Amino acid sequence: MSKITNVSNEAKSMSDVALEPSRRDFFRKTAAYSVSALAAASVMAPVKVDAKEHEGKKGDPAILEEQKWGTSFGFPVTHNLYGKPSPYEHNVTRRTTKLLSSGNWYASIAMCPIQDMNGIITPNGLFFSRSHGGTAEIDPNEHRLMIHGLVEKPIVLTMKELKRYPSVSRIHFIECPANGGPEWRGPQFPALQFAKGMMSCAEWTGVYIKDILKDLGLKKEALWMLAEGVDNSHMGRTVPIDKVLDDAMIVWGQNGEALRPEQGYPIRLLVPGWEGNLCVKWLGRLEFGKDPFYAKEETAKYTALKPSGKAIQHFYANEVNSVITSPCPEKPWTALKKGEMVEIEGLAWSGMGTIEGVDISFDGGKNWVEASLKGLVLPKAWTRFSFIYKYEGKPLLLSSRARDDAGHIQPTVKHEREVMGVESVYHRNGIFTWEVTEKGEVNNVQVLS
Repeated sequence: MSKITNVSNEAKSMSDVALEPSRRDFFRKTAAYSVSALAAASVMAPVKVDAKEHEGKKGDPAILEEQKWGTSFGFPVTHNLYGKPSPYEHNVTRRTTKLLSSGNWYASIAMCPIQDMNGIITPNGLFFSRSHGGTAEIDPNEHRLMIHGLVEKPIVLTMKELKRYPSVSRIHFIECPANGGPEWRGPQFPALQFAKGMMSCAEWTGVYIKDILKDLGLKKEALWMLAEGVDNSHMGRTVPIDKVLDDAMIVWGQNGEALRPEQGYPIRLLVPGWEGNLCVKWLGRLEFGKDPFYAKEETAKYTALKPSGKAIQHFYANEVNSVITSPCPEKPWTALKKGEMVEIEGLAWSGMGTIEGVDISFDGGKNWVEASLKGLVLPKAWTRFSFIYKYEGKPLLLSSRARDDAGHIQPTVKHEREVMGVESVYHRNGIFTWEVTEKGEVNNVQVLS
């Protein structure tokens, strides 16, 4: 038997003999105070503290008994030198669906569990992942970035050379333009993660492309940039030069660490606020030209079919949007009792600016109240909103409506359909609604008016 085990057993024995009576005595004396203190301090429902024995029933052993983790050593600091989540968080993962897969999972998407997110930063292991030909594993020492076309000094950069440029860090969301796309005709998914999980938000570290172009010299006739990946799909997308010279970045860092392979390691393009498909992963080439390049992904795909039969091309920014994340089907109100206070919480975002405000409706959009914005409020980033509500146990149609500082506001589903019909796939930002039943169950519904 190891020395540590001996100490652990001795500690447990001491707890059984000497400490336990004092713990029980302490909680008997303080249980009544704890109940009143918690009730006064919380906006939520009063918490029942069952620390003492009463009415012939034993108290809560989680409070009265010394737990095993308090009587033995934990893992040494050498355990899991690259940290990982607690095993008790095993249900918080990205998820997939065959509805949005090629059938072999190479051209597919894994959705972010936004119902379980806190704040506005998505952990790297949960950031949504979209691939068109699987995840490439690239040796950064062998990777090169070629910049050519209408520039004065074409160049090929190694990773070390690229990182010599001054770096910047910015917090931005990335959203697949098909986020919510399967639901143009009506609700499809009884879960928030599948309905709106094609997005995430992170802190990105890299270099502005405009800073590289200061060295290379951009020719005046250059109006477009082609970004191409080196994975087997060779994803290519065209970006107008105005956006390139504004805030487009080549990034190699995400939330303080290197990009992970499924996020484009070693480098990807970041076009803040615009379609996630434009943020080309495994970036290998930037070419500047005078005309759009009309790559496959902006002709055969990523266009929007209008009721007239014509398709829209070159529409890039993700429109102002929002969704309530609590309650949702994964986090219903079935445990609430009438009169209890509960926090309604959600996310708002806009690729056109900064969220200015969010309204909440309890009757499907007939009446609105303003929610509070909480935490950081940044341009082209997730913004948290909150509203404290007294639960009454009655049916609700719970909706959110966001607006940004550029003057845009979320449209109703009816208005969105009048403009785009129901045959489109991309850029769906109509007001999203949850039905909350008398039992507190939450269902995905659409309010057309």
